[in-house]
Amino acid sequence: MADREFKATHMTAASGRAVPRLRWGIGGLLGAGVLINFFDRICLSVAGPQLQRTLGLTAADLGLLFSAFFWTYALSQIPAGLILDRWGVKRIGRWSAFLWGVASVITALASGFAGIFAARCLLGIAEAASFPANSKATGYWFPRTERASATALFDSAAKFSNVIGVPLVALAVVHLGWRWGFGLVAALSFFYFAAFYGIYHNPSSHPRLSAAEREYIAEGGAVAEGQISASPVGMLGYLLRRRKVWGLSIGFAAYGYCFYLFLTWLPAYLVQTMQMNILESAAFATIPWMCATVSDLVVGGWLIDRLIARGHDETRVRKTVLLAGMCGGLAVIGATTTTHPALAIAWISVALSGLSAAAPVSWSLPSLIAPRGGVATVAGIMNFGNNLMGAVAPIVTGVIVGRTHSFTNAFLVAGGILLIGIAAFVFLLGRIVPVPEPQP
Repeated sequence: MADREFKATHMTAASGRAVPRLRWGIGGLLGAGVLINFFDRICLSVAGPQLQRTLGLTAADLGLLFSAFFWTYALSQIPAGLILDRWGVKRIGRWSAFLWGVASVITALASGFAGIFAARCLLGIAEAASFPANSKATGYWFPRTERASATALFDSAAKFSNVIGVPLVALAVVHLGWRWGFGLVAALSFFYFAAFYGIYHNPSSHPRLSAAEREYIAEGGAVAEGQISASPVGMLGYLLRRRKVWGLSIGFAAYGYCFYLFLTWLPAYLVQTMQMNILESAAFATIPWMCATVSDLVVGGWLIDRLIARGHDETRVRKTVLLAGMCGGLAVIGATTTTHPALAIAWISVALSGLSAAAPVSWSLPSLIAPRGGVATVAGIMNFGNNLMGAVAPIVTGVIVGRTHSFTNAFLVAGGILLIGIAAFVFLLGRIVPVPEPQP
């Protein structure tokens, strides 16, 4: 009944009744935060070759630096989810954004391997709440038929950061030195902190949210605020016993391995295998990330919402895009068959486009399957596995490349892990329906 009522409201709005769009401004704010988040992460990747020469690092050393962020980021995911479900997006989001800038300043001032390693560990803690907070905020602010597009808005920013961030940071690194790359990111982080502090509120307390838009959001199945059905620790234990949560987490971890392999090693792959310089590699690296951004927004966002709004089964639509995208990621194996730059970039573009179509589906699921009060905790569990692979992928790739002087086996490992993730989505996730409420 509620679904039919919302469809009628949505159709009325589409045919003439104007519903204000403040929620999309909030979505844009969340996307800007992810964009700057990933400037932080890619900065080290772009500066890696220069750091390697300046500090005399091996490929394995560079892999450790790439992974330092992900160890603390992954280990902080579940605590971040619990804290968010306890204290909310607004308060935790402000502190998180402020600490991004602090960590980038420390990196820019570091004098060697140990200092950079420590600063990257701090950055991982500082950014841990970002994606769980966005998932929780999206559940508050958007009806179910707009959830995919809203999620794609912030998830695509992770890909688009490579389109504009890689060349921007590369220019700073080449012309001013690697410290200025991190200084630039620090300045952007503090700017975002000021914007988030002044703009973000939950729907229940936002001074500019109209009654019409509030009603539209609520009738569309938005997650209600402040409904906690168990203690945070009790909710965590309950969710860890649910097969659906494990299917989501294992599948998204497989996505994370392949995604973070490219995020951290793609510039070095182009420099080493394709014999490019830093600026050339930065320019070529933008191509697959641009394709990924478009796929994220159009397929993972707009197409899903369009099909669901037309009455197609929600589980079938979301899982079809999810599985097709993960299968598309297997194109990473194709990159092992060529040393021609154009062909390699084409294979990698297909792989990242597929993965990027699947990613917003995964990020929309915590707000769709979690019991009351558990959205951020589900997102934290899911993102823990994802970023644990983000820690493992740079190290494994660094070791493989260091021993074989080739990326072939590294890409084959990524393909095998994707097959495991596809199996988890098929056999463990099941229908996209809420997990039952925990019993008192």
